[in-house]
Amino acid sequence: MKKKLLIGMSLCAVIASLTYFYAYKGHREISSSSTDYVVTISGLQNEFATDSRLATLKYQNTIVELSDRITSVDSESNGVVLGGKVFATFKDSVLKNITSGEKLTIKGRFLGYDELLGEFKIDQCSITN
Repeated sequence: MKKKLLIGMSLCAVIASLTYFYAYKGHREISSSSTDYVVTISGLQNEFATDSRLATLKYQNTIVELSDRITSVDSESNGVVLGGKVFATFKDSVLKNITSGEKLTIKGRFLGYDELLGEFKIDQCSITN
């Protein structure tokens, strides 16, 4: 009886630990991962205007790289707006080196399109230029 109980408890412990490691995978490092898409803001706008559902399926949670001029800097949220259409937040505090009007190339995780604000959202950004 004790042997069956010990085997059952061991089996439960193995299943629980496998489930935990499957469910709570480590976060991927965006800055060192390969880029899925190199896009332009106008290209994103065209794809979302044509078929937003298909564009969302294509880009959501992928790593994108894009470049444009900085239209505003938001130090409170550690982010910038590129081309007036892309709100990008940075993983590290890099805003002290950035000014409006400067051309910037970034790489980050594409979150989606905010229809209310009319902006594309990207997070975990890093500067590539």
